[in-house]
Amino acid sequence: MHFLFATSIVPDGTLGSGYEIANAAIIDALRRAGVRVTVLGFAWPGRPPSDPQNTILLGEVDVRTEGAPLYRKLGWLLRAVRSELTFSSVKLRTVSAQDVRCAMEQAGPFDAYVLNSVQFAGAFEGVFDDRPIIFVAHNVEHRSAEENAAAAGSAFQRFLYRREAKLLEKLEARLCAGARYVFALAEEDRAALGVGSDARSVALPLVTRGTPPPALTERAPEYDAALIGTWTWQPNRIGLDWFLEEVTPYLPHDFSVRIAGHIPAGMSARHPGVKFVGRVPDAEEFIRGAAVIPLVSRAGTGVQLKTIETFELGLPAVATTSALRGINHRPENCTVADDPAAFAAALQLGVAGALHDMDGSAFYWHQRALLDERIGRGLAALGRIGQELPA
Repeated sequence: MHFLFATSIVPDGTLGSGYEIANAAIIDALRRAGVRVTVLGFAWPGRPPSDPQNTILLGEVDVRTEGAPLYRKLGWLLRAVRSELTFSSVKLRTVSAQDVRCAMEQAGPFDAYVLNSVQFAGAFEGVFDDRPIIFVAHNVEHRSAEENAAAAGSAFQRFLYRREAKLLEKLEARLCAGARYVFALAEEDRAALGVGSDARSVALPLVTRGTPPPALTERAPEYDAALIGTWTWQPNRIGLDWFLEEVTPYLPHDFSVRIAGHIPAGMSARHPGVKFVGRVPDAEEFIRGAAVIPLVSRAGTGVQLKTIETFELGLPAVATTSALRGINHRPENCTVADDPAAFAAALQLGVAGALHDMDGSAFYWHQRALLDERIGRGLAALGRIGQELPA
């Protein structure tokens, strides 16, 4: 089989976000199953694709809202209202639907589309109606937008998120109805998307790396706890706000926390042990410098890739229930706590030695074997309709 993997941003090898890590894991699994995969989409400015021979570029685009000039944000909003598109999809309308169709001809004959998340598929609805579709639902996007609206700090933001939620709910329903099979990233997302039947969907366990994690070695932690993420993404921001505002007041003043990643403007912490360190050169080395990892998700759908990475590395962790979405097996050195005081107490116990490093390779191989098996289910579903696939 030859699939055209249509996505907003093509892989460039950096794996700088959970979205990029998930994409790499899914594409690698499809290729391990013997599928030829050609990727179609946009590149980040100045970041060429990591696999140019199997990539069709539609141009470069920067879709980040944080840091975009006001005139660009207003332009996106105006175009979204006029076109009745979501804010996230209208950012990709730098080319026309006809441009996309012409670009797809470069792929040669192919059998099916993999529509990767809602942004690209929503920007160019109708372009992908000529072949069977596998839809990859990274999240239940309309549920995430509803949560963002509830946590928004202004009436205008609430209005924007509620508008997104309404449009996304209808868009996700159309994409799931039109797909021959749906890959979700968390078991609970399947029913929320209306595709709970095994004949219609499966949840994909993910890995964050193409090779097994390094062998267990002795560590000398430099700080007590470490968090890393894209904190400008609202679901992540909700979890970080909860940690800073509700958990850290229960931590001793000498408890050291390091937070890496892009921080929203104006964010600060009252706890004296919290330091924001910005972008770090090696994310794995950074989190290995901590005695324990707080996994602080409080909102969103889909899967938390930072949780998977932590378990692959065998690092001690304290996790909220939400941070364990999509995880089939929780390691013994992970404590679950949703109450702020209990979360803080578990962190302190972890630093004191109650939680120890483990060999994460078993978790990695378990996840990868399940991923390959469930990718196979999707391919089998297409095989059952093989008579409809182009020769």
